[in-house]
Amino acid sequence: MKNPWFKYPFRFLALVLAQGLVLNNMNLGGYIHPAVYILFILLLPVRMNKNLVMLLAFLTGLTIDFFGNTPGLHAGASVLLAFVRPVVLSLFFKPIDFGKNEEANLKKTGVGGFVRYTFVLVLIHHSALFFFETLDFSNFYFTLIQILLSSLVTTLGILVVVMVFSTKK
Repeated sequence: MKNPWFKYPFRFLALVLAQGLVLNNMNLGGYIHPAVYILFILLLPVRMNKNLVMLLAFLTGLTIDFFGNTPGLHAGASVLLAFVRPVVLSLFFKPIDFGKNEEANLKKTGVGGFVRYTFVLVLIHHSALFFFETLDFSNFYFTLIQILLSSLVTTLGILVVVMVFSTKK
């Protein structure tokens, strides 16, 4: 799947359908809410136009909001993730020179770098998502536990998906 005209729409559809039809309907004790769909945003080309990344993140989040009947929660958290993504990329991967259409993937960043990159962005996304959802700090510790557990499970899920679907040459 080298052609980006096929790769990115296919990735978008696969992740959004998996999230909307499977993961959103799983009950994991009320504390864990995996959001593997954000892998689409994480794997966009590093040098892609930042406004386009934010637009794609908004559309991705809006699609998940449609599936989950959560008006704007995922869209807002996804746009925040897209907004801070360049900062996180430059913090973790400053010495790595990414080509025009290269992604921050396992092959380019290594497993440790990819896990750090993913976990930080997932943590930011989930913090925004759950605080947007509650809009208060009365259940701060419950929300904090949700953020941490969901971030760990989401990062693990993303790592599994990336390892299963990465091509080895």
